[in-house]
Amino acid sequence: MGPFSPQPYAAAMAAASHHQSVTPLGQGQHGISYDPTRYPKYIPEAYCLCKGCLMGIYGEENFHFRSTPVYMPTVILRRTSSCAGGRYVYTEDYITIPVGCTCVPEQEKEADGVNSSIDKQEMKLLVNQKKPVSE
Repeated sequence: MGPFSPQPYAAAMAAASHHQSVTPLGQGQHGISYDPTRYPKYIPEAYCLCKGCLMGIYGEENFHFRSTPVYMPTVILRRTSSCAGGRYVYTEDYITIPVGCTCVPEQEKEADGVNSSIDKQEMKLLVNQKKPVSE
């Protein structure tokens, strides 16, 4: 794609942000991604906090479901090293951002086993800690 000026894009993004509302469906938290070479520089992102899903009348964590991120494709402008007329030149770029969390059923064999992604990460750390250090 060719170079773009961020001004019309900024107006479109501002208008869209007033009409859209992202609400996480699972247990999650939002953070802000920052990139000085991207427009917009700040993009809100969601992070899932729980391994399972909070369910039931008391909101207890249910491990028969897993909390998983929901991604949304979006267009950003990426600043290039070129300048035109004393202004930065931007190119269109497509990225996917996590916008919330949702609950998906856990497969029976993975519900209590070492096959969930969090447990795999923990097992890798344990294995790496137990390896002898070469001298």
